[in-house]
Amino acid sequence: MSQRPFHAPHYTTSNAGLVGGGHFPRLGEVTLAHRGVLFLDELPEFGQSVLEVLRQPIEDKTVTINRAQGSVTFSANFMMVAAMNPCLCGNYGGPVKACTCSAGNVSRYQKRISGPLLHRIDIFVEVPRVDYEKLTSPDAVEGSTEVRRRVEAARVLQRERFVGTNTQSNSDMGPSEVWNHCQLEEAAQRLAKTAMEQLHFSARAYHRTLKLARTTADLAGSETVTVAYLAEAIQYRQRELN
Repeated sequence: MSQRPFHAPHYTTSNAGLVGGGHFPRLGEVTLAHRGVLFLDELPEFGQSVLEVLRQPIEDKTVTINRAQGSVTFSANFMMVAAMNPCLCGNYGGPVKACTCSAGNVSRYQKRISGPLLHRIDIFVEVPRVDYEKLTSPDAVEGSTEVRRRVEAARVLQRERFVGTNTQSNSDMGPSEVWNHCQLEEAAQRLAKTAMEQLHFSARAYHRTLKLARTTADLAGSETVTVAYLAEAIQYRQRELN
């Protein structure tokens, strides 16, 4: 393949369409997106059972399909990117239009996505409405070319870090590799302890936060995971649902 795959299945897709299946197992979207991006638009509109089958591939980076004739395992190491509205009308928390949904409807809509699946997502970003002035402003911003250059440099650092192993990027690190490559400076250790105690991080959430902090440091070309990089990783963690 000459480029990384990008797959964006519709929210009406079935379990078999997403992870694979059938009498003679076929590849699902998670395998077709291996080493690429799986984009799920309108995330709460996917069936709950469909979303729940993503938990195992996200964690194990493979998907196993069992049939009477035997079982087959497909690779599924993908980057999941998802988008959703804050509520059914799309205006909850917005500064312009008032939300017409009841508090109960907002809560039920957002909680269509289970906690265990949310805990496997590393970065949460709210995207506000863009003002006209920002859309038409001539002020220069960082372009895609500059961003790509920083990402490629970080990828080179990670390939050098894991040379001679089966690990290719920070996201592939296991607990022992996190211990070896995500050592924190003293101030960052104090922040990590505070976050664990106040935000009630699980071991999975803690390790995923450290891997993300290691990546933010790589993007900045830093060998050390400082308190600034750890703080940035923590702020991307899951927001509270209503």
